[in-house]
Amino acid sequence: MADIVEGEVCDVVYVNEDSGYTVCEVDCNGELTVIVGHMPFIAPGETVRATGVWITHTEYGRQLKVESIEHILPQNLGSIYAYLASGAISGVGPSTARRIVDKFGEDSLDIIRNEPAKLAAVRGISPAKAAAISENFILRQDTAETVMFFQKYGVAPALAMRVYNEYGPDSINIVRENPYSLCETVRGMGFKTCDKIAVAMGLPFDSRSRIKSGLRYAMTETAANGHTCYPADQLLSYAAKLLDCPVEAVKDCYSECILNGGLISNKDMVYLPSYYNMELSVANRLAALSRIKTDGDPKTAAFLEEFATGSSIVLSDEQRRAIITANTSKALIITGGPGTGKTTIMKGVLHTLLRRGMEVALCAPTGKAAKRLEESCGHEAKTVHRLLEVGGDIDGDEQTFSRNETNPLEADCVIVDEMSMIDLPLMDALLKALKRGAGLIMAGDVDQLPSVGAGNVLSDMIESGLIPTVRLTTVFRQAEESLIVVNAHRINNGEMPVLNNKSSDFFFMNRPDHRSAADVILDLVRSRLPKAYGYDSLTDIQVLSPSKKGTAGTVSLNVMLQERLNPPSRNKEEHKRGTTVFREGDKVIQMRNDYGINWTNPVEGAEGAGIFNGDVGVIKSIDNGERALTVVFDDGKLVEYPFTSLDMLELAYALTVHKSQGCEFKAIVIPVCRFMPLLMTRNLLYTAITRAREMVVLVGDQEAVAYMVHNDHRTKRYTGLREKLELFARRENEGEN
Repeated sequence: MADIVEGEVCDVVYVNEDSGYTVCEVDCNGELTVIVGHMPFIAPGETVRATGVWITHTEYGRQLKVESIEHILPQNLGSIYAYLASGAISGVGPSTARRIVDKFGEDSLDIIRNEPAKLAAVRGISPAKAAAISENFILRQDTAETVMFFQKYGVAPALAMRVYNEYGPDSINIVRENPYSLCETVRGMGFKTCDKIAVAMGLPFDSRSRIKSGLRYAMTETAANGHTCYPADQLLSYAAKLLDCPVEAVKDCYSECILNGGLISNKDMVYLPSYYNMELSVANRLAALSRIKTDGDPKTAAFLEEFATGSSIVLSDEQRRAIITANTSKALIITGGPGTGKTTIMKGVLHTLLRRGMEVALCAPTGKAAKRLEESCGHEAKTVHRLLEVGGDIDGDEQTFSRNETNPLEADCVIVDEMSMIDLPLMDALLKALKRGAGLIMAGDVDQLPSVGAGNVLSDMIESGLIPTVRLTTVFRQAEESLIVVNAHRINNGEMPVLNNKSSDFFFMNRPDHRSAADVILDLVRSRLPKAYGYDSLTDIQVLSPSKKGTAGTVSLNVMLQERLNPPSRNKEEHKRGTTVFREGDKVIQMRNDYGINWTNPVEGAEGAGIFNGDVGVIKSIDNGERALTVVFDDGKLVEYPFTSLDMLELAYALTVHKSQGCEFKAIVIPVCRFMPLLMTRNLLYTAITRAREMVVLVGDQEAVAYMVHNDHRTKRYTGLREKLELFARRENEGEN
């Protein structure tokens, strides 16, 4: 049962302006009580009724952890003065507060709210200032009321404030009328939260507003699974299941959603308008690029020979063809597995373009991939987000770029590596940022896992036949010396990898069950690989698992690896969030894009905003007093996370294969055990192995390896980009004929 504290706030000890987290002292009949929690707009002089649970802080003792709070404006002169003098109302300090109270006594707050013109009779307050004081007071009271209203439904203060910023004083009335309207207008206010509010308010479970909002929610769920569109019949069944209501009721509301533009129907597929428009935009821009043909520069051949001679490289015919095509086409795709020469081609393309006097920009989806590209090409490379100059709103959940149609990139050509990771929204943004006449060279391995975000861009482009594509199939002799490369290609061809060769870079350890596999993995990471090869357990070795679940899944492995690599210590601060303990020195990963979070880079003397899904770093410090921790990422960015934002981080000693895309590590350790069949696929194993630069160790069951190699199942991604590109390709062919 919850505990209640009621009394007058006598001191606000600490407040985090961003999250509303507050520590204050309350006078309960002469006894001081400390209450802590998310309590924005609290001020001395107010009477509060706080509900929560008692906790004991190791340093500060017994406190009430507040779950909900009710504000009551002060009634007596002393409390009214304390409230006004606290600075709670902008424009009113201690001296002005004293003059207001001396003039109006116990009516002071009523005068401020309802008759602000009378404030001008107080020395030092002009009519304009009187109006501003009243406006600030009303804003504070209305926002506090909104926050308290939403607290009943478990909505965080920051999110409640977002509602108020959208609807103002009418916020509560609008929510009472139709809580589902928040899904459409307030970012971060998802369907589940709105549904929780609606149920608590007693709205009918089969209301049309609920079902229409639920249909859009179902579409956002399909997008989270990689789809840009979805079959209409499957959507109706899926939505009915999510909403626990009859399919017929969903069908009726579905028609209304199509009519009012909330959803878009295209043949048998359904889109959210944003994804439909992005596919159209990408298809149109790629088609425009593909139509531009040039004779190229007559000196290109000489520049190409200059590159080959200077690099002491014997170029294959397909490599030469790719470099020449990059100089005569405005769009080109280069795809192939490890050891087939993609990097050599990109270096050759870069050399010839630069020698032709063109400005070239290199980029990749992740920081690690961009750094690797820069090192291999000897030319500055950025993440795609940084190249496009990512921005964001104050809440950090909206992707915006400074580089766009009205402010395009200066580059004459953009070269993108790791194209398999580029999702539809990022591809749309990149194409919009190209200046008129600029070229786009795209390199990636189409046989790897598709992007985490919605879309199947690389595969759709290749299969459409619209974009010139060079498929690299020859594995070069030097690469053939690596069993990592050999086995990657064997797996990709549906052949068993060589497991019994005592090579220097690819090993298999037979451990048939999860427990024994996990034990070996712990030993490999902690001692065997570091002792034998000098690898750093934290920075050089990465465990990649097909699954989150199971003893050999990432959740369990992260706990065990943390215990062995970074155990508890009196010298290390830690903080527990849910079941996860974050400790100074822990390896962590960013779980979603945050475009608004600020970072600094002390080494480079730089600062900016934006940390992205898949960025890996180490916890540098934890401040339990300030309730925040600091992470230093691989690229040197330093970011402070308030404890309220730790849902964006997870331990990263072990990662899923999906999360490793775009990254490269010296050594990879992979549990290959019996996981869910959907996860035991050829391209997942292939993707994991191609993340290794120097060594791969498979630990598990040889039969499980065989199952993955022969399981060429790929989860269907519903997209419409290929079809749109094929339409343009047919038109091009018809035009030529």
